[in-house]
Amino acid sequence: MTARLHCFGESGHSYKAALAMTLAGYPWEPVFVDFFNGATRREPFLSLNPMGECPVLEEDGEVVTQSGLILVRIARRTGRLFGTPADEDEIWRWILWDNHRFSGQIGVTRFLMNFLPPERRPAEVIAWQQGRLRGALRILENHLAGRDWVVGRDVTVADLSCASYLFYDEPFGFRRADWPAIDRWLDRIAALPGWRHPYDLMPGRPSDRAREDG
Repeated sequence: MTARLHCFGESGHSYKAALAMTLAGYPWEPVFVDFFNGATRREPFLSLNPMGECPVLEEDGEVVTQSGLILVRIARRTGRLFGTPADEDEIWRWILWDNHRFSGQIGVTRFLMNFLPPERRPAEVIAWQQGRLRGALRILENHLAGRDWVVGRDVTVADLSCASYLFYDEPFGFRRADWPAIDRWLDRIAALPGWRHPYDLMPGRPSDRAREDG
């Protein structure tokens, strides 16, 4: 059975799962979630995931939520993107760090800077968020200095988790040129066979909403 990923293009957490399945050769199809028109806050989505979040994976009669868990499920089922057995704890450590300290900061900052009307963008909150984001970027930059991948000797789901939001084009206070180790690491990921930009991999992008508004 082909897995169904409930997702939308602007969602960096959805991109983690979509990219992992694509790189691992895992059969899947996207199901568009109209987040910006409130689909995650009402039925039928809330019956699927009471947490009201994307992504949601439907497969073999199961519903799986939270991107980190979906990533590990894909890696275990395919035997790919999970390094060696000795890497598992370290992979989980970086996935948890990313969701708590990194992607969470990027997602909020990017939303406030790009998806709110300009008159509603809170400058002080954005500046505070960007400060926290710079601290997280320094952690990742220092970790990647002198190494190719976040964990082990090859790409794993830890890389895909930490990198997802950094491939988006909307500004949120991140310039690749400021972080050379991260910049080289993102190039390595983008060079993997099958890599695709989030807006090419999942339905839904800002330009679609711009056409609707017009």
